[in-house]
Amino acid sequence: MHAEGAIRSPYAEMARFLDATGQEALDQKRREAEVLFRRIGVTFAVYTEGGDPERLIPFDVIPRILARDEWERLSQGLEQRVRALNAFLTDVYGEQAIIKAGRIPPELVLQNEGYLPQMKGFVPPGGVWTVISGIDLVRTEADQFYVLEDNCRTPSGVSYMLENREAMFRLFPEICARHRIAPVSHYPEELLETLKSIAPESCSGTPNVVVLTPGPYNSAYYEHSFLADEMGVELVEGADLFVRDEMVFMRTTAGPKRVDVIYRRIDDDFIDPECFRADSVVGVPGLMAAYRAGNVSLANAPGTGIADDKAVYPYVPEMVRFYLKEEPILSNVPTFMCERPADQDYVLANLDKLVVKLARGSGGYGMLVGPHATQEQRDDFAGRIKARPGDYIAQPTLALSTVPTLGEAGIGPRHVDLRPFVLFGKEVRMVPGGLTRVALREGSLVVNSSQGGGTKDTWVLLEDPPAEGQLALPPPEEPAASQSQGQSQSQSQGKSQSQGKSQSQGQSSRQQQGEG
Repeated sequence: MHAEGAIRSPYAEMARFLDATGQEALDQKRREAEVLFRRIGVTFAVYTEGGDPERLIPFDVIPRILARDEWERLSQGLEQRVRALNAFLTDVYGEQAIIKAGRIPPELVLQNEGYLPQMKGFVPPGGVWTVISGIDLVRTEADQFYVLEDNCRTPSGVSYMLENREAMFRLFPEICARHRIAPVSHYPEELLETLKSIAPESCSGTPNVVVLTPGPYNSAYYEHSFLADEMGVELVEGADLFVRDEMVFMRTTAGPKRVDVIYRRIDDDFIDPECFRADSVVGVPGLMAAYRAGNVSLANAPGTGIADDKAVYPYVPEMVRFYLKEEPILSNVPTFMCERPADQDYVLANLDKLVVKLARGSGGYGMLVGPHATQEQRDDFAGRIKARPGDYIAQPTLALSTVPTLGEAGIGPRHVDLRPFVLFGKEVRMVPGGLTRVALREGSLVVNSSQGGGTKDTWVLLEDPPAEGQLALPPPEEPAASQSQGQSQSQSQGKSQSQGKSQSQGQSSRQQQGEG
């Protein structure tokens, strides 16, 4: 919010609003937000702590604000990165040119549990592997963003981005009207158009799209239901689908209906018991045979996990140079690979200064934040690293930027990250902004909701707010077309509605799977 002792221009009007609004009024709005989210069912599930697993993600009522030029640079870097990751997946399941050129160690890819030999030689419909990506960013300086990690399997959180914006419009219509905020509510339309664009060539007519969920006991089930509802497509479980003659059909009261595109929110191991885990009860037997035959499209493609593996992450800038012949726009966080003897020695000697992560972990689990850990915790991680060095990476604790956040004692600085969502079909689409996650505990660097983090609305301003005393234009209507990368905007409302209208529910499953 501040730069060189002054309020940054994107925050000028917000600063005046916060100065004029007392703690009591803001606390009341926070309570209203909680009631709103509870009423419409905006929840996630935690199954490891006992009690009711359904939790509300804490919502902070002070938005995170980005200027238009900041977003334009970010969106260019995000598109570049997603194109490079997709090229990498095409290559490592094809010719493996980057391995043959010595740009990445072969064992890091071919012996990685995220690499699926079943996908070798396969080209997804449209040649797109990473249809939906969530790229986590952190800011350290006014003009410096780093990519913290890539989420290319089943990235989650976009429903919270949409609901957060809806909540801000309801709770703070006046302050929203004083800003020209780039809209995000057209994301479901963009997602649906992207999914339709990757329909297989055998599809005739309008593609039939479904969202495949493991069921209501999944931690992100609210989002599965929300997105199906917003796109106007069926929400299905594995038992609702079947394969006949290498084509996928959905059971309906009017008889079988062919399915062309599946937005799957089920992990690779569980999507087809005939190809992967035979004990899966949430998948669709024969689905991979239909996929290989070119009769159905999956988003994202199985095998994309190799692209967001944290041990592969350090090589993404090299992917940009190798495949796109460009210099990376977005930087990586410096990363130490514990399987390298020199890196391991450095990490073990500096555990009090580093963040140690599981190379294939998610949700903030299996992580050590060295400066905030006890000596006992650091000793425990030292033993883990020595026992299984290939499972761990380490990164320096960056001086992350903070944003104003409402706490019990008033407004104070809290660390945040940003997850923009990138859609890749025939073209790359992005809505401006993303999900801002905030570490609610003072001094904490962990923003994951499963670890006590919360969320904020993320505003990308189409122009700076007016000077004090000037009138602002009302916020623009929500457009239907992506405005990222200079794309034109058309008008559409598409406001998010409450959960519960999603169609085909199918049989429930207790299969729990962690999404990114």
